[in-house]
Amino acid sequence: MKTGTAHLPLHYGVAPYWLFTKMVKLAREISLVLLTEYDGQEYLRRLANPYWFQSLGCVLGFDWHSSGLTTTTCGALKEALKPLEKEAGFFVCGGKGKTSRKTPQEIKELGQKYSFNDKPLVYASKITAKVDNNALQDGYQLYHHCLFLTKKGEWAVVQQGMNPFNRWARRYHWLSEKVSDFVNEPHSAIASQNIEQTGRKVLNLVHHESQKNREISTEVSKEKPERIMATLKRLPQSNLPKRHEILITDINPQRLEKIFLSTYEKQPENFEKLLGMKGVGPKTIRALSLIAELVYGAPASTLDPARFSFAHGGKDGTPYPVDRKTYDGSIEFLKKALSKAKIGYYEKLHAFRRLDSML
Repeated sequence: MKTGTAHLPLHYGVAPYWLFTKMVKLAREISLVLLTEYDGQEYLRRLANPYWFQSLGCVLGFDWHSSGLTTTTCGALKEALKPLEKEAGFFVCGGKGKTSRKTPQEIKELGQKYSFNDKPLVYASKITAKVDNNALQDGYQLYHHCLFLTKKGEWAVVQQGMNPFNRWARRYHWLSEKVSDFVNEPHSAIASQNIEQTGRKVLNLVHHESQKNREISTEVSKEKPERIMATLKRLPQSNLPKRHEILITDINPQRLEKIFLSTYEKQPENFEKLLGMKGVGPKTIRALSLIAELVYGAPASTLDPARFSFAHGGKDGTPYPVDRKTYDGSIEFLKKALSKAKIGYYEKLHAFRRLDSML
């Protein structure tokens, strides 16, 4: 189940070395508290909660309002948890840019090293990225993907996409605990500061209203390539719906022919299988969705899945001054979470002192 999405202003640059070093140290201690007093599954639940994750980033002390919080917090957690992985059985794979594409290989290496089944985890890593990048076309191209996992096969995904045109980044959270269907209503809480009210820029194929469109798209993908190409060539003469910006000019039929040959040969049994096929990207899915809507009368949803606003503002006033009440509330959320942990007075005081020193 997708547990949430956060929407943050897109900032470039890196965290200062001195700050990142401190973040790693504090992240290690917080992780030790959670893994000792609870377990890996509880830690995954919290990482999959966009509010808790944001609060953690705030407490660690980095760029509470920007896209950098996601990438730097995940990076600090990965480095902090590396020395603990054997004892705790809790691992972090992936990262930003090229590192994100190494996630499947990192998972496989951990599986071999610690003797657990890595195949479902590799699949989870790939399909969650496919869903947020291809099945949900909301204008945000993924550039960061991080998978947290346990030896038991439990996992959480934190990934982020960027929209360089409006300079915002959108963060997506997933949790394995309640996954029943990767392509039908996987979101349980979507948070976004910039919600598309009209839906004109969104193609949401994971909405329940898109079920028929998904089914027909899959069936169309099984047809002979020449038939699909012929249909695509006729579409420019059709009256395209005004509900969303799915333009035939965005699709180059010639480039898609090779992909359609592959889908015809493999005959995917459902939309999830189609989505997971190598080479099937946003334009392929968009073309099939267009055919399903315009030829077979099965419209896709254009609703932005974001359901509530989530951001803290910026220290430099961009996009607006820091919302101190929300910011303090986020930190208080984490403090309460630590307060509920059944640890001794000394350890509790020790943890709080470290948290307070960052405020």
